[in-house]
Amino acid sequence: MSTIEQIDLSRLPRHVAVIMDGNGRWAKEHGRERAWGHENGVATVRRVTEIASELGVEYLTLYTFSTENWNRPQAEVDALMNLIVVSIEQQTPDLIKNNVRLTVIGDMERMPQFARERLDKCMADTAHCGGLVLCLALSYSSRWEITRACRTIASMVAQGQVAPEQVDEQLLESCLATASMPAPDLLIRTGGDLRISNFLLWQLAYSELYFTDKYWPDFTKDDFCDAIIRFQSRERRFGKTSEQIKNDENHN
Repeated sequence: MSTIEQIDLSRLPRHVAVIMDGNGRWAKEHGRERAWGHENGVATVRRVTEIASELGVEYLTLYTFSTENWNRPQAEVDALMNLIVVSIEQQTPDLIKNNVRLTVIGDMERMPQFARERLDKCMADTAHCGGLVLCLALSYSSRWEITRACRTIASMVAQGQVAPEQVDEQLLESCLATASMPAPDLLIRTGGDLRISNFLLWQLAYSELYFTDKYWPDFTKDDFCDAIIRFQSRERRFGKTSEQIKNDENHN
């Protein structure tokens, strides 16, 4: 039985988030510059997007460029900005063909104007697509996102639109960049590090975590399917006991 055949399509994660780590280290191990690793990572983005769409995953969020990445050497930042934009432009026809809608979350004000304008066009070109939502986290960090949400709520309170006692989890979630998406069911991180790295901290509260030592350029469709198989083997309790979960299932 192939890896994909082992997946229960009736219990897919609706939303899969991915920390695509290891491009630079992969390149160094091959005796090449870090930029070469990022270029090869683009092929993995395409593979993972294709398999997620084929399976029927609804949302795929990729940690593409963090706010901390702005601190990298300027030459690498410039190369990454150009690579991201050119790659998305090249893939847009295939996104449309596969009914994939592109969206972006992050502090876009920090992005170069050329990148914002060209990404906006790609999003507009795929806006009619009704299949997988491919979300790129660009110039993104969870602390930035939560801080921005708190400022929004503080302004609402100051203007009398909301009373302090009305501030709850639902209101805060509605002010997050991911307000239009469900929380990730599954987080995948490649590259061997065992941390979240300031990514979707609020949203990952009850997500299942899958870590692999494979560098992102080596991550395959089978690896993605294996992550989903592992996800499906776990019991998601959301703070309840196993007995409560089984009782809930029997009543549904």
